[in-house]
Amino acid sequence: MAMRGSDPFKTTQRLGELNERSREIFRQIVESYLATGEPVGSRNVARLLPVALSPASVRSVMAELEEAGLIFAPHTSAGRLPTHQGLRFFVDALMEIGDVDREERMRIEAQMRSAASSRTFETALAEASAMLSGISRGAGVVVTAKSDSRLRHVEFVRLDPGRALVVLVAEDGSVENRLLDLPPGLPASALAEASNYLNARISGRTLGDLRRLVEEQRAAMARELDEITARLVESGLATSVGQQEARQLIVRGQANLLENVHAAEDLDRMRLLFEDLETQTDVVDLLIRAEGGEGVRIFIGAENRLFSLSGSSIIAAPFRDGQQRVVGAVGVIGPTRLNYARIVPMVDFTARAVSRLLDPGLR
Repeated sequence: MAMRGSDPFKTTQRLGELNERSREIFRQIVESYLATGEPVGSRNVARLLPVALSPASVRSVMAELEEAGLIFAPHTSAGRLPTHQGLRFFVDALMEIGDVDREERMRIEAQMRSAASSRTFETALAEASAMLSGISRGAGVVVTAKSDSRLRHVEFVRLDPGRALVVLVAEDGSVENRLLDLPPGLPASALAEASNYLNARISGRTLGDLRRLVEEQRAAMARELDEITARLVESGLATSVGQQEARQLIVRGQANLLENVHAAEDLDRMRLLFEDLETQTDVVDLLIRAEGGEGVRIFIGAENRLFSLSGSSIIAAPFRDGQQRVVGAVGVIGPTRLNYARIVPMVDFTARAVSRLLDPGLR
């Protein structure tokens, strides 16, 4: 499978600068970190090596790895952890990626087909997100174009004197919120009247249907509503959406991110990540970047603005429709010590499974 990350020339160059002994010591440090999350010292590394090497010799190599920016000593600990740059090097150049076994493939595809046939494609995407969350013990994420679902309810909610929130609730339970600027001095009754007018006509209609109906019945609406409320109705339906707003984000398993978090600073990092997931914009932007090419994309820690403070990673892969157009991405968000070797092929296979749902010819 294809993976995209940092500059491959720089990665290859750095690999060439490490001899076999240095690579093996670095591998043991990273694999120990991914397994335990704890710093590893020279004595433990010496015991893990396949060939006999003294702790003093290991310390000498660790000093070289630290100078190269691949590992660091947290606080005053005698052990070492990989830097984000070191993790990137490991993922790009040293990691041995496994495959998804036949039983797991069959289980993933069966669950997603069942979810898609019983309800909607969005249900299948939510199932994909939940499965990736369970596999990774991180948060499963999916981003895709918003479907024009049939609406069940519309509500105009005032936020402050100059702004309101247009809340669109679909029949499948999905909710979309849009910000709307209000004219000065708008009475509270206008928001209720606009909501009531639309809800009386909403049954069985999509947002596009409702927008066309209001346009066709503009004269009748002018007789039923005052001018300012009629403009509010049109503005609420016509609110434009940008690239991020035109996408829906599905997140499952956020509680997993709190597992194995002990230190106050770790809790602070998770709080920042939860805030990013809540606002969605940055996460959607990152997943849109993952849509921009072939194969799995891996964003590690400080490599991207979103995770520069929370110190997390995301593994994501795009999925395509029947015309081979990229229409979304699936992925996993978690701590930098994710099990990359296992999760990368799972994300890749899940993205392909979603594509097969959209293109029966690939099944």
